[in-house]
Amino acid sequence: MKKHMKRMAAPRRWPVPRKVSRWVMKPRAGPHRKEESMPLAMVLRDMLGACDNFREAMFIIGGRGVKVDGRVVTDDKYPVGLMDVVTLVEAKESYRLLLDYKGRLMLVPIEEKESSWKLVRIDDKSVVAGGKVQLNLHDGRCILLPKDQYRTGDVLKIELPSQRIIKSFKLDKGSLALLTGGSHPGSIQTIEEYRLRRGSGSNTVTFKEGFSTVKENVFVVGDKTPEIRLAEAKAL
Repeated sequence: MKKHMKRMAAPRRWPVPRKVSRWVMKPRAGPHRKEESMPLAMVLRDMLGACDNFREAMFIIGGRGVKVDGRVVTDDKYPVGLMDVVTLVEAKESYRLLLDYKGRLMLVPIEEKESSWKLVRIDDKSVVAGGKVQLNLHDGRCILLPKDQYRTGDVLKIELPSQRIIKSFKLDKGSLALLTGGSHPGSIQTIEEYRLRRGSGSNTVTFKEGFSTVKENVFVVGDKTPEIRLAEAKAL
């Protein structure tokens, strides 16, 4: 596996200029896919503007000055992705990673009380030894439950870093969803219908606004109102 990546080949979700230099930092294998995350050092330098170069970014990270989802991270290449909460310890500032209207990652400032939880989507689930149900979440987490009570595609509000489930939001009619792909990335839409398909075809979600997309592009963020502070707020 190559340790470096050309800037021109960087994922479309990275909000970085393409022609200022040849190389760019490559995220380490972790909870998010490379195409959907950025290295923590690049988040500090290019998105947050907390430092001027990678040397300063590595000094901040190595000095235990950054938390991701409530835990101190000392790896400058740690992949940070959708819904992750980044906290600057010294400045006491927290940000949540969302998407803008072009599908690029962006940071939205949040209050201290909001940094104690995050939203996670159930991408898969399985039954493990002892009859317990394992929920496999979009950010690489796994949660074990004594019984099956959630569907794939539902979203959980969990406490950080304990992973205690606070609330759940169903992928169902009337729910509000953040679109993570397709023709309307970064927008909040109201679900009209969730249609299951047999065979190898993808399940589809139809919205009140008159269009539909595949289930993988839908991230439920609330029932009647969004649970998170939206990207339309003052963002970096």
